[in-house]
Amino acid sequence: MAVTIGDVAQCLESFAPLRYQESYDNAGLLVGDRNQPVNGVLICLDSTEAVLEEAIRHGCNLIIAHHPIVFSGLKRFTGASYIERVVMGAIRNNIAIYAAHTNLDNVQDGVNARIAARIGLLDTRILSPKKGLLRKLVTFVPHAQADHVREAMFQAGAGHIGEYDNCSFNVEGTGTFRGGAGTNPAVGKPGENHREPETRIELIFPAYRESAILKALFSAHPYEEVAYDIYSLENHYNEVGSGLIGRLPEPMDGRNFLLDLKKRMGAEVVRHTQLLDRKVQKIAVCGGSGSFLLNDARRQGADVLVTADFKYHQFFDAEGDIIIADIGHYESEQFTGELFRDLILKNFTTFAVRLTEVRTNPVYYL
Repeated sequence: MAVTIGDVAQCLESFAPLRYQESYDNAGLLVGDRNQPVNGVLICLDSTEAVLEEAIRHGCNLIIAHHPIVFSGLKRFTGASYIERVVMGAIRNNIAIYAAHTNLDNVQDGVNARIAARIGLLDTRILSPKKGLLRKLVTFVPHAQADHVREAMFQAGAGHIGEYDNCSFNVEGTGTFRGGAGTNPAVGKPGENHREPETRIELIFPAYRESAILKALFSAHPYEEVAYDIYSLENHYNEVGSGLIGRLPEPMDGRNFLLDLKKRMGAEVVRHTQLLDRKVQKIAVCGGSGSFLLNDARRQGADVLVTADFKYHQFFDAEGDIIIADIGHYESEQFTGELFRDLILKNFTTFAVRLTEVRTNPVYYL
């Protein structure tokens, strides 16, 4: 069977679920039909008119971008802006546009992992983990079927805590019930009170996996009516959040680090605060606009925050504790295309995948 745009979207969303995007964002399929077969994929940071022309030229009917071409509502399509022209041109040429933006920023192996790998960071972790993304499921299963039901939920994505999987808590007790006249209970008889030795199973899971886990629970559980509770948790989810922090293999002189950073990230300019009177080793990174993470980086003892889009007065907020290294928005995210490419090639082999040859950075340096 031909691979569809929906298949590619599902692949991307299994890696970077749409639920992980920020509230202001607009990631996902923006233009196109999920059921359309994929002829070719063109990957870019920004869906510009030049990128659209490149897709047409190479016969690619799916553009995958980091930045959404449609960010806020469009009320008319008259071609008055490049956004309208790109959307109109994509529809006219039957080309789909998909964006993975802050959801790709917020996963541990996403945009920031590419930056960290490029500058050689070790022992990386999320700089600012998110709350409100975890749930706890509690259910009650006859002892004899507890292992089977538990395993089904593990396979559906429950029970992961950091580097551990198959995590659960289990307590033995007694369940009571009485089936009505139209029931067909797995144990006991209709109309009679029944006491059944049961195992209470508790598991944590990412909220976006709820439907799959409940489907697995209902399929594996022997009862006609499955008793379960789901609780929202305020725990930090250490696998999802903003930025990364890690360490260099060895401490470096601050100036030498910035020179090495400039070379490795292909930046024409590094705007930075005053150098510290110590060597640097603990480095925080955030692709794109990361000034909101400065306090998190300082609290966690980072020597340098590598990001972009700092404003003049925000540089004062370093207060001599940390080096702010602003390498440019495009420069910090330019290797995101490689992430898209590697993910797609790992899962699909029936169509061509191209990285754009168009320089979409709107900022030039004299």
